[in-house]
Amino acid sequence: MTTTVVSMLNDELPSGGLTVAEVKALQLKYGRNEFSPKKKAGFVKKILHVLCEPMFLLLFIAATIYFVLGEPRDGLIMLLSVLCILCIAIVQEWKTDKTLAALKDLSAPHIKVVRDGKEVQIASVDLVPGDIMMIYEGAKIPADGFIIRCNDLCVDESSLTGEAEGVWKVSTENSVKSALTTATVGGVVGDYWRKDYCYAGTLVTQGSAIVRVDKIGQATEYGKIGVNVAEVSEERTPLQKQTGSLVMLCAGIAAVLFALVSTVTWFNIPHVLFQDRLIESILSGITIAMAMIPEEFPVILTVFLSMGAWRLAKKKSLVRRLPSVETLGAVSVLCVDKTGTITLNQMTVQETWTLDGNKEKLSEIMGLACETNTYDPMEKAMLAHCEKIGIHKSHLFSGKLVSEYAFTNELKMMGHIWHHDGELVIAAKGSPEHILTICQLTDDECLSIENKVQDLSKQGLRVIAVASAQLNSQSDIPKNITDCSLMFCGLIGLADPPRESVKNDIAICNRAGIRVVMITGDNGLTAVAIAKKIGMKNYADIITGDMLEKMSDAELCEKVKYVNIFSRVIPEHKMRIVKAFKDNGETVAMTGDGVNDAPALKYADIGIAMGKRGSEVSREAADLILMDDNFSTIVDTVKDGRRIYDNIRKAVGYVFTIHIPIALTALLAPLLGIYTASLMLLPMHIVMLELIIDPTCSVVLERQPAELNILERKPRNPKEKLLDTKTLAKSIIQGLVIFAASFGLYYFTFLQNPNDASVARSMGLAVIMVANLFLVQVNSSNTDNIVTSIKRLAKDKVMWFVNIFTVLSLLAILYTPLNGFLKLAPLSAEQFLMVLSLGALSVLWYEIVKLIQKKFRQQKSVA
Repeated sequence: MTTTVVSMLNDELPSGGLTVAEVKALQLKYGRNEFSPKKKAGFVKKILHVLCEPMFLLLFIAATIYFVLGEPRDGLIMLLSVLCILCIAIVQEWKTDKTLAALKDLSAPHIKVVRDGKEVQIASVDLVPGDIMMIYEGAKIPADGFIIRCNDLCVDESSLTGEAEGVWKVSTENSVKSALTTATVGGVVGDYWRKDYCYAGTLVTQGSAIVRVDKIGQATEYGKIGVNVAEVSEERTPLQKQTGSLVMLCAGIAAVLFALVSTVTWFNIPHVLFQDRLIESILSGITIAMAMIPEEFPVILTVFLSMGAWRLAKKKSLVRRLPSVETLGAVSVLCVDKTGTITLNQMTVQETWTLDGNKEKLSEIMGLACETNTYDPMEKAMLAHCEKIGIHKSHLFSGKLVSEYAFTNELKMMGHIWHHDGELVIAAKGSPEHILTICQLTDDECLSIENKVQDLSKQGLRVIAVASAQLNSQSDIPKNITDCSLMFCGLIGLADPPRESVKNDIAICNRAGIRVVMITGDNGLTAVAIAKKIGMKNYADIITGDMLEKMSDAELCEKVKYVNIFSRVIPEHKMRIVKAFKDNGETVAMTGDGVNDAPALKYADIGIAMGKRGSEVSREAADLILMDDNFSTIVDTVKDGRRIYDNIRKAVGYVFTIHIPIALTALLAPLLGIYTASLMLLPMHIVMLELIIDPTCSVVLERQPAELNILERKPRNPKEKLLDTKTLAKSIIQGLVIFAASFGLYYFTFLQNPNDASVARSMGLAVIMVANLFLVQVNSSNTDNIVTSIKRLAKDKVMWFVNIFTVLSLLAILYTPLNGFLKLAPLSAEQFLMVLSLGALSVLWYEIVKLIQKKFRQQKSVA
């Protein structure tokens, strides 16, 4: 440590912090506060990655063959098509990257600092040496620094030292050089770890502090030992694995059909030159291969999940891990904290009760047991009550705070020792069952207190017991709160009403087949009263933390099948509760806000952290961050998760449906002895159809609103296939009907004039394009008819733009000079009307199926 830094620490804390100019200069000198800066993929690398996809390779081969054949115009059209599809792919990837980057920025850790004399919140990566930062309980310390001031600061440094026990810190002013401890890092004795110094990557488990940043990024101890530097490869999600398998299967089929069609074409045209025969065979094979590869699948997943996450962020639900979006729709159990999620977390002291009637003394001791600068809503309510009855903070905290007994989840009580009004006083508060164990009470007094606790709890109030003691001198101060012998002062009943929308949200969850489980540190009777008020099922059955401790895992698994309320629970219990539900085959979402909630949040299928009151540690462990801590937002998020999965399934089904007529056309024509020049679909036409299919998938179907009955059906089985039997059967039948309409019309027209296939080709291609328009509308809902679907999407400008673009494209390729380049011909009014009719009918027949299914469901529900 340099003498300059030591002298700085002895100076008075600068109230203004760094200036903007100083920050800029320091950022240029030290860079960003990052442990392992990630390199972004270059633009050229992205283009090369796209060009290596099978579809592009086939397009290049087709273009090369056209040039070899002496048809540069067709070859040029193919290359222009490559450019168009490449542009679409790059725009989609850029948009997705931009969306994911924005989501990452939203979920990035932030820290409060003092700059230019003001307290501001900045991204942790923007910290520079010399910054004055403030750290609180639950924070993950973002940089190394000297502790200037602290209040009950305890830090978990196990990520550096491997020691599980928390380290109590002191300010630099109070530190002495002898107060140094050694630690082992990676099995080797490391540097001395100061008690007046904080280290990046460690966790604040208790208290708060003001810290002057000393080192950032890779210069920190955390950065030096290489923690988190090695990039972990991301595991593929279930959906990615499924779509990957589908693409590989289709690619394999495409390879087989390429060989088959090429061989059939070779033998069907024996009376031509060897070179022409070979090229004709390869072109036919390429056409079927292009038709068979559903290259939209990876696009569907990436775009739908990223855009879905962005839409969720707008609704106050921030996705930290993209794969969690696909899991949302399968959630069957929702474990939520009572305080702040189900309730408003806006507490008020509603009732005070004492044995001797001295309520003023009760309130004063209660106030002394609170933190002087508290962030806790309960303590704020207590201090507000003191102010209301004339006991002001200036009087409460005018004395000297001598010592403290910290609150722990195990003890569920805390205490302060004050020199107050000339006396040395212990002021303690906590759960009645724990406070009463250290109070001097008769059996009758205990019974009276317990009856009052039950009475207040049944009203849905949080009950806190208050006790005190007077000491003669500091030498009489007990080491632990459990060693104290206190006088009982009274009970405090705090009201924290449920959110207005919770009762309706619980009813929605019940209809959606989602169990809502309440987890609280409160008394069981309080939890039952709240649960009854909001309409939770099985509210009379509860499991307390003490009961849970005595249960085996097998017993707990059996109990959680019907118990929905867990009271007096500590964070460590949450892991067991989640595990029990998961062992029973449930898909579990769990909320949490504390440091100790992190393991349970990680273990749950969906970990949900609180954005307002949650610790940074819990936010880092979670899959979702609830920005408004509202139960309604969780319900909306689950609904949107179901919508996203539904739309992915619809898009995959649509891709299969629309590829069937393209693939069968490319396969059947060579088998019927139709040469390449007369094929209904040439490679350039398949490319043109891809230009329509891509935006339909990635734009129109992604924007589809949720089905009206989406929260009236049970959660899906997370193990079920994306392309299930029902969806596959529907896609195959729809695809076959479109194929019959398009190829049938083409073949009928072709037989009338075999020497010129342009008119027949135009009619067949137009039927597919018209059918595609109706297919999107019909399949946009599995329950609503097409009229209802169009009404719901009437205000969606993007959908109308894509549909109008498709219509204009059809008119352009038929009735402009483009038809010559594309080997098409203009259609007469009669022919065009026939195309419209066949294209519509080839899809609209499914409306009858939906109507029959709807009536069947209605009859089933009545029965």
